[in-house]
Amino acid sequence: MSTTTITRTDPEATAAFADRLMGATLGWFDLMAVHLGSQLGWYAALSQPGGLTAAQLAARTRTDARYAREWLEQQAASGILHAEDAAEHAGRRFLLAPGVEEVLLDRGSLSYLEPLARIAAAVSGQVDALLDAYRTGGGVSWEQLGRHAREAQADMNRPWFEQLPSLFAGIERIDDVLRRPGARIADFGSGGGWSSIALAQAYPQLRVVGFDIDEASVEAARRNAAEAGVGDRVEFLLSDAALAASQGLFDAVFAFECLHDMPHPVAVLAAAREAVRDDGIVVIMDEAAEERFAPQASELERLLYGFSIFVCLPDGLSHQPSAGTGTVMRPDTLRGYARSAGWSDIRVLVPEFGLWRFYEIV
Repeated sequence: MSTTTITRTDPEATAAFADRLMGATLGWFDLMAVHLGSQLGWYAALSQPGGLTAAQLAARTRTDARYAREWLEQQAASGILHAEDAAEHAGRRFLLAPGVEEVLLDRGSLSYLEPLARIAAAVSGQVDALLDAYRTGGGVSWEQLGRHAREAQADMNRPWFEQLPSLFAGIERIDDVLRRPGARIADFGSGGGWSSIALAQAYPQLRVVGFDIDEASVEAARRNAAEAGVGDRVEFLLSDAALAASQGLFDAVFAFECLHDMPHPVAVLAAAREAVRDDGIVVIMDEAAEERFAPQASELERLLYGFSIFVCLPDGLSHQPSAGTGTVMRPDTLRGYARSAGWSDIRVLVPEFGLWRFYEIV
């Protein structure tokens, strides 16, 4: 039997990493507790003035009072809630701490991050499948991650997609194309449809065709478009984006935060080349990864790698054959895909937009 000898040469480094791991554990507990509170409607109930006791919270949300009390105390211990002084725990009232309501409840805010807890919970439920994928080279698809992951992704992107019209208004080349009489655009990987809907609302003559291979997302996008009043001008197809040219020519082709997930990005960019008019434009919004890998990276780069190892790379590899891009798609990687698809180069239009960067394929 082999044994491993561990040499302890740096007590300070050991203590520092132990502290880091303990902090990460506390953060995981907070994320999972946020997911519980969100799904049970507890944060929404606590957003009312005056706060609630555990019994009141349970009664309003039809949940168990004993679990509610433990959760409330954990949230107060973590600083997410304020707890008012009371001689007995039964009379103690809890209310949201400053800043919490916007981050966890305001779906229109750019600071809305509750979906991160939903994605983390979805990933946690697929650990065995992820371990198997890492051993065999297989994958774990968005479909396997389930409703929480799919809806969280759409909800997290929605506030940013709703900013697209104001962003594009300042980019003359894009704005001119979208304002063409009878303009028609393709939205690759349209997901919940919020990018298509935002552009259709901002450009009243625009017609949009969204492409996505996830049936549940297509159904949700159709509902969202109808509720937004643009269902007559926005169409969502259950179709691979590589087949876009079969739907005719487009004045513009967009791929918002999805190309790195696609198993065959070269084929998709070749399809965009075939589907766009000669005087049209192809725009890719993808993660704002650094030009090259470096250790001790920024928080953004670490976040992108986190999404990659748990979500995007396993999803990409769940469809074979696959390029296996992952979330950290660096500019040179995109440039290589574009040139393989028959394009000349890429051009950065917007260096940073939240977590993302905009490129024109030329």
